[in-house]
Amino acid sequence: MLIQACRYKESIHPKVIMVVYGLHIYIILELLLVIVAAAVRTAAQLELEPQFDEPYLATSLQDFWGKRWNLMVSSILHPTVYVPVRSISARAIGREWSPLPATIAAFFVSGLMHELIFYYAGRLRPTFEVTCFFLIHGVCLAAEIAVKRALNGRFRLPRVVAGPAVIGFVVVTGVWLFVPAFLRFEADVMAEREMAAYVEFAKEVVRVANVRFRSFNVVSA
Repeated sequence: MLIQACRYKESIHPKVIMVVYGLHIYIILELLLVIVAAAVRTAAQLELEPQFDEPYLATSLQDFWGKRWNLMVSSILHPTVYVPVRSISARAIGREWSPLPATIAAFFVSGLMHELIFYYAGRLRPTFEVTCFFLIHGVCLAAEIAVKRALNGRFRLPRVVAGPAVIGFVVVTGVWLFVPAFLRFEADVMAEREMAAYVEFAKEVVRVANVRFRSFNVVSA
């Protein structure tokens, strides 16, 4: 349905198309990671941890980025960026507030890594929109942590309010900064072209297999 919608993007509002592309990115990531996990399970008898945990049910930015979205990246950034920066910051601002700059630093590095991925994918000069996206979320997450510590759990938004607010914030900032950078190197066109090539390749494999099967039957007869 999403692919069909993108084929009529000239007739659909650009912001709606951006949301559609955002959903497309999430579903593709989910499918790819599930396929990889299944392949590893079959080949090596190992069970990989799930990389997504229903991110659309997140009730806070901390919940979204720390426990639900692309957990492999979180597990990499935590020991390599977050922990060292937190340790250094603790000497300057104290142990209580050291997680704040550590959080922002982790998101900043994540943004730079995404810029590098997009550069290699499209070979276009970086605009650093993606870095801004992650920095905004890093600053907002640090602010969320600070507010939670200041209130010490005395106030918490109801799930029915917090959930839509978090997902809305992610979608709005993603449509504003992340998805346009993703589309600047025509990732959708590249993906559609490669998918069409793969389908043609699969058809050719099936055709050759059928020809050889018929030839084998004729020889056997």
